[in-house]
Parts: sequence; structure tokens; C-alpha cells
Amino acid sequence: MKKAIVIGAGFGGLALAIRLQSAGIATIIVEARDKAGGRAYVWEKDGFVFDAGPTVITDPACLQELWSLSGRSMADDVTLDPVMPFYRLNWPDGTNFDYSNDETALMEEIHKLNPKDVEGYRRFLDYAAGVYEEGYVKLGHVAFLNFGAMLKAAPALAKYQAWRSVYSVVSSYVENEQLRQALSFHTLLVGGNPMATSAIYALIHKLEKDGGVWFARGGTNRLIAAMVTQFERLGGSLRLGDPVEEILMMGNKATGVITESGWQSEADAVASNADIVHSYRDLMAGSIRGERAMRSLERKSFSPSLFVVHFGIKGSWPGIPHHMILFGPRYKELLADIYDHGVLAEDFSLYLHHPTVTDPSMAPEGCSTFYALAPVPHLGKLPIDWEVYGPIYAERILAEIEKRLIPDLRARIITQFHYTPKNFEQDLQAHLGSAFSLEPVLTQSAWFRTHNRDDVIDNLYFVGAGTHPGAGIPGVVGSAKATAALMLDDLRR
Repeated sequence: MKKAIVIGAGFGGLALAIRLQSAGIATIIVEARDKAGGRAYVWEKDGFVFDAGPTVITDPACLQELWSLSGRSMADDVTLDPVMPFYRLNWPDGTNFDYSNDETALMEEIHKLNPKDVEGYRRFLDYAAGVYEEGYVKLGHVAFLNFGAMLKAAPALAKYQAWRSVYSVVSSYVENEQLRQALSFHTLLVGGNPMATSAIYALIHKLEKDGGVWFARGGTNRLIAAMVTQFERLGGSLRLGDPVEEILMMGNKATGVITESGWQSEADAVASNADIVHSYRDLMAGSIRGERAMRSLERKSFSPSLFVVHFGIKGSWPGIPHHMILFGPRYKELLADIYDHGVLAEDFSLYLHHPTVTDPSMAPEGCSTFYALAPVPHLGKLPIDWEVYGPIYAERILAEIEKRLIPDLRARIITQFHYTPKNFEQDLQAHLGSAFSLEPVLTQSAWFRTHNRDDVIDNLYFVGAGTHPGAGIPGVVGSAKATAALMLDDLRR
């Protein structure tokens, strides 16, 4: 039996390992932290359950496929509950916009903002359906290993004006500025600036419309636990709390790994779900291939980081939906501060996660679990001391939520903590503390992204946000499908 090692038990690593193990490849996952999940980590404090994220689950069919490979059902291990509305968008002037795939309700919401934009939205939806077919259905699960593959995709990309930004394309269909923000903010959920991310990412709108938005009962951590259950049920092995220190190589072959504890294992193939810079710079330190890959990565742009305030409070809040976007007074200018200028601005836009409105079990009785997430510049653009600025920034965020949603919020807090760009760097070895790896601009997409199989070490593979197709649960699960196809083809030769 052929043997594979997967470094990292995030969504991408688990999805890849399940596919390999289902196909009869003896697979070991080696995870640095004490729990599986990667960015989907979990904390339990004072009776509250706090998911680290990601908390927006779309395209549940791509997850179910991981169970279908062995004739099982995902529902045996985890329950996904629909979230409705998908998001409530709120602006400082008090405007609310409930965003969902309820056609009648959505058209009413658009009509309230601008009656003339109803027809424009319908045309935008046709556009989103086209890029979804080309960019996700046809290309989202296929590896780009050579430039020829990129050239074959070029006509479709040109047809949909992929060089334009999502915001630019949205603006060509609708006039109302708040609606433009409502139809373009999704790229922020995968680390992309709506003003610069390729219009192909408008496919997210179609992905949500067709597949819905879901929540794993008990939290995203229960979906991770279900994936671990499925992997181990198939005979796979998960090694926790032992960071890989080096990918072992002989010539142009990866031969296995050695960990911090001294544990060592050989393998026919090695795949890394770790941060791509960490993989090449640290796990391949001293190798010619690692050094060359790093020179290329150093020239690339990375997505921003995140600042997340987790808080558990007294009281229930049925009027606050599961997902809210609290826009600030600026949109374009704030995005420029985050992505271009490296400024920790006075204002911010927040994603507010309120899981207990869907699943009260995530907090003690009569209490609620929340987190508020703000995109912030990564450490390369904003090298501040987050030990100093973190508590100050957390207070500013809580004050904004108190002003707009929960008037006596801080008096209700039972437990609170925050997670900064420095934590992303330390806990996840994320380059510059980036929360999403490479920025998803056109010149860093598909073939221009880190390849699913290394160009030189032909049995070294990559999975996760840093490779094709990119960040987000469907993205990293799609990368696992593309990488697994390569690995299985190579291992069966």
C-alpha cells in the first residue's frame, strides 16, 4: 500500500486526506496544534463555545462528497442548519438590507434601495451565473500546472472581463452605492479587495444563491470533528500537537517528514496544508528548491489579516441575525487603508457572528456567543505591537456594536478575548499574519498561484488557501479535490 503524509489538519488537509484514504492510500495527517481545524480552531470558555472561523458554510455538496466517496452520509456525523437571511447588512445611517436567496424578499429589499436597480440586479445575476459556470464548475477543482492550461481558460476569462474588479462589474449593473457594496463585499470573505479582486469572484453570489448559507450545529468545530471521524473511520491516522520541522528530501524527491518531537516517517508522497511561505522557507530550509520558491513568493502580495473580538454576554438577542455586516462610513477609502496604505483606520467595517440565534447550545442558558471581525493590514504593511494596540482596538469595536446594536453591551460581558495578526503568525505560521494567504487578484490566480504539485519536487503537493483555487471552505475543499486527483494519478503509476 502506498503511503502519504499530509502536513496540517485544516479544511484542506482533512479533505485531501479523506480523499486519499478513501482511495486506499495509507494517509497520516501531522498537525502542529492540539486540535484539528487550522483556521477553524475552537475555544471553550466559561460555558461559551467560540469558533475561530470560518463560519460561513456554502456549497455543502462539496463537503458531502467527502462522505459519498465511501458510501456514507455527512448527516451521520454533523447537522448543517440553513441560515436565513444569509446576512443582514447595516449602514451607519440605519439602513438594513437582508440578503438571501428568497427571490421575492430579495427583490423587495433591492426595490427599497432603488427601484431602478431591480432589473440591473437580474442582469448581474445572469453574469454571476456565467462566471460561476466557467470559474467554479469548470475550473474550480482542476489543477493548473502549466501556462497552456491558463491559455485554454483565457477566452472564457476574457468573455467575462476578468481583468475588471468585482466592484467595477457590479457598478455597471446597479446604481445605488449601498447595493454596490452589498453585491461586492463577498470577496472580503476570501481575503480579496472588492476594488481589485477579479470579477470572476462574482461567482460567490451564484454559489450562495444556489447552495444557500449554512451553519454546522454546535459550530464549525463540529464539522471539523465530523471530518476527523470520517478520516479515522476509513483507517487514517491523525497525529496532533507535534509540528513538522522538516520535509525530508533526497534529490528531487520528498521522502517523508521529521517533527519537533523527533518523530520521523517515510512516505511516497508529501502534501502540505501549512502556510505556503512556511512550507518553502522553514520546512524546506537550506534546499535549493525552497530558496528559489521563496524568491518568487517574496514578490507576491498577500491578503490582509483580521482582528477578531470574541465575547460571551448575558441575554438573548433574537433580533440580531446569525450573520451581520456593519459597514462603516467609508467603503473604497477604508479598503485602500487596509490593502494599500497599511493604516489602522479610525473607522471600520465589521462582520458580526451570532451563532446562538441559530444554536443556543453554544452558550450557557440565557446567554449569547458573538464574535466581531475587522479586516486589518497584515504585519508587512502595519508592523505595530498588537499586545499594546489589541485591547484598545477591541474596545473601539465593542463601542461601535454598543452604539449600533446592543446599548449596554459592555455591562453584559461575561467573557471576552481577542485574536490579532500576531496570533495568526504565531499559531498558524501565517506569513505576515495574513488570514487568507496570497491575495486573490487575477495575476495570482489559477496558474499564477502556488501550484497544487511542486514544479521540481514531483511528489510534493500543496492544498489550502495558498494554492488553486484559493481561500474559503469551497475553495480549499476544491483545492483538495484537484490535488488528490494529481496525487492518485501519480501514486498509481
